[in-house]
Amino acid sequence: MSKKELIWLEILSQAIDDKKFDFTQKAMAEKFGLSLSTVFNALKIPRQLGAVKVTGRNFSLADTEKLLYLWATQRNFKKEIIYETYSPLGPKESEGLMPAGIIFAAYSAYAQKYNDAPADYDKVYVYAGSEELAEIKNRFPKQPGSPNVFVLKKNELAEKYKLAGSDAQMFCDFWNLSDWYAKEFLKKLKEKILNQ
Repeated sequence: MSKKELIWLEILSQAIDDKKFDFTQKAMAEKFGLSLSTVFNALKIPRQLGAVKVTGRNFSLADTEKLLYLWATQRNFKKEIIYETYSPLGPKESEGLMPAGIIFAAYSAYAQKYNDAPADYDKVYVYAGSEELAEIKNRFPKQPGSPNVFVLKKNELAEKYKLAGSDAQMFCDFWNLSDWYAKEFLKKLKEKILNQ
């Protein structure tokens, strides 16, 4: 995840989870240890689209949906996959075997957060760091077959600030998946996000 995407995720998470829509560029830069110019540059495209309104050093999220779609379309989800394998287990069994420290993504994240699944799913996605990845490889060694267990690179800053696994993150996960049921999950999540 790029610095720009991390800033977008922070803005979206605060808006969706905390109903906070006003920010300062300085506070954003200080929170993540970034320069003001990095924050300013991250706001360029959202500002051009009308998703963000900037006034001096302050800015506000004007259109949550536009920023969600911007990030979802610009994100390189496949590039973040660092390991994939086939498991003969069902998704619930695979989820139960995941080591401590991982963050569930996509279908598993939604099912666990909302105790519901809009459709049956057969793939498990998780975010993991190097320690968790080694343990996942032990528990889910490479096997022939169509991959159904995927490990994405954990973003330490996103984890530190409790942004990983957020509704905004899930939205972008679903948007970038081609499974037929991703659309069902996306539809339900969009209702939750935009109708709060």
